[in-house]
Amino acid sequence: MTIIAIIVAVLIFWVIFSFNKLVSLRNQVKNAFTQIDIQLKRRHDLIPNLINSVKGAMKFEQETLTKVMEARAKAINAFQQGNIKEGFQNENIITQALGKLFALKEAYPELKSNQQVAQLMEELTATENKITFARQFYNDITTKYNTQIELFPTNLIASMLGFKAFDLFELPKESAERETPKVDLTIS
Repeated sequence: MTIIAIIVAVLIFWVIFSFNKLVSLRNQVKNAFTQIDIQLKRRHDLIPNLINSVKGAMKFEQETLTKVMEARAKAINAFQQGNIKEGFQNENIITQALGKLFALKEAYPELKSNQQVAQLMEELTATENKITFARQFYNDITTKYNTQIELFPTNLIASMLGFKAFDLFELPKESAERETPKVDLTIS
């Protein structure tokens, strides 16, 4: 009888410990997403100012400017509707379009000398760096949480109590950021 009581007590403590660990990890994932969300909001707030600052000078680049604004609107909408995966996909489109916008800035001397544009680009670059660090932390803690809910025997408790895996913030399969840069060191 005592052995059975000890086994039951150990099982109860294990269930409580496992549940608390899963809740703690889930809350860390939610916090990590909140940190990304804060930086994305900052980026969303900076984009219209940047677009308005460069719009006149970049008359021939309206497609790029439109792509940035459309992706921004789609990302905001997706996150507001709770569609995290779609929001992440649209954020990746924004990142690619902003990269193109930064590269195009070099082709416009009036933009390079414009202090407001330079300041907005600098703020946006700093925000992009913060987003990168926040993504890394989010993906690290999300992977830890997802692994925990898949490991035996914790997966039994996780499935019974409704713990679900979270999506990672990944680059799309065909992304300019995945391509190997081409370096030409020939001297002309």
